[in-house]
Amino acid sequence: MKATSLFQSLTGDASADEGAEARNGLRHAASLSLTKIADGLIDPKLVLSWLLTGLGAPFYAGLLVPIREAGALLPQIVFAGWVGRMRYRKRAWAGGALGQGVAAALIALAALLLTGAAAGIAVCAALAVLAVARALSSVSYKDVLGKTIQVRRRGAVTGFAGSAASAAVILFAVLLISGVIKGELALIAAVALAAVLWIVGGLVFLTLEEEPSDPDTDGGGLHLSILKDNPVLRQFILVRGLLVSTALAPPYFVILGGGDDGQLGRLGVLVLASAVASLISSWIWGRTADRSSRKVMMAAGVLGAVAMLAAVALAWAGLAGTLWAMPATLFVLMLAYHGVRQGRSTYLVDIAPEDARAAWTAVANAAIGSLLLIAGAFGGALSFLGTQAVLLGFAAMSALAAVAAIWLEEAEAG
Repeated sequence: MKATSLFQSLTGDASADEGAEARNGLRHAASLSLTKIADGLIDPKLVLSWLLTGLGAPFYAGLLVPIREAGALLPQIVFAGWVGRMRYRKRAWAGGALGQGVAAALIALAALLLTGAAAGIAVCAALAVLAVARALSSVSYKDVLGKTIQVRRRGAVTGFAGSAASAAVILFAVLLISGVIKGELALIAAVALAAVLWIVGGLVFLTLEEEPSDPDTDGGGLHLSILKDNPVLRQFILVRGLLVSTALAPPYFVILGGGDDGQLGRLGVLVLASAVASLISSWIWGRTADRSSRKVMMAAGVLGAVAMLAAVALAWAGLAGTLWAMPATLFVLMLAYHGVRQGRSTYLVDIAPEDARAAWTAVANAAIGSLLLIAGAFGGALSFLGTQAVLLGFAAMSALAAVAAIWLEEAEAG
């Protein structure tokens, strides 16, 4: 009875039945909250970038985001068929969470024992393992959620987890700013805590009461012919590919902001700016995307370019090291980043034919995973000219995305 009452409070639905759904809902909320908090503690865009810069490996800091994002996208096309043949898909999600926990522990160990290029290589390798494990969890979660929680209550469960994670990350930022968390060892301890949270979250998820599925036998498929037959999808992938610059840029804000000076308070302000931007982004982009997801991508592209150009201008003016400069521009950039996420997901769902939505998504994810690696290499090449050159290159990509989106078909026209 107690589980039912808690679940009804969580969902705001007094009609929620006693039994398995209530227990499953609380377990979903707990495991997802734990793993989302872990995500915030190990954030490659900020925390790991700061850590590697402090360890004398700023070049490798620029590789973290493409490794994480591409590694979480590309394997999904392989995992989809395997997960589809499983009778209990919770095992795939839990296995992915446990894998992320082990990889996070390896990152903490590498940061503790290594410096310079050795630390950079080891952390990037462990992050690649984490990303592949994340892909396994990602490809299985919606299926498990759909099997265990009814449609009108799913958003409340995942929304609670997102809010809990945001609150925890804001607390983490406040502890950094206040000086309660001091020194490199404390930051490594936060990464180690993320490892524990992933492992506990995976174990909690294994306790879900999941009905067995009828295994699929088609094994999935990449369906590359979809690209040839659908110019709208090709144009969308071009726009989305250019917009990956908003995801790749944050580590360079960390470097400009003095990630090698050992002052964790500066990192705390960056983490706080990112977390607050994440909290308020849904208010800014949600309703707009329902009217025109194409225009959301255009606006996000412009906003991202403005943020990156502003960061470069502040660096040229000698203000990048001030406490407010990089957090302020990062806040704007993260607004753009979340606009990209909202706009591209809404656009793809709305524009794809209903009977081919999964195939369109698989092809788009595979293409974007490849483009992330290319864009990451582009940023790495520009880094030899300096951090500001990288941000100028990414700003150009973001602006070009806004221009390219002008010719996208309007997904919400009907």
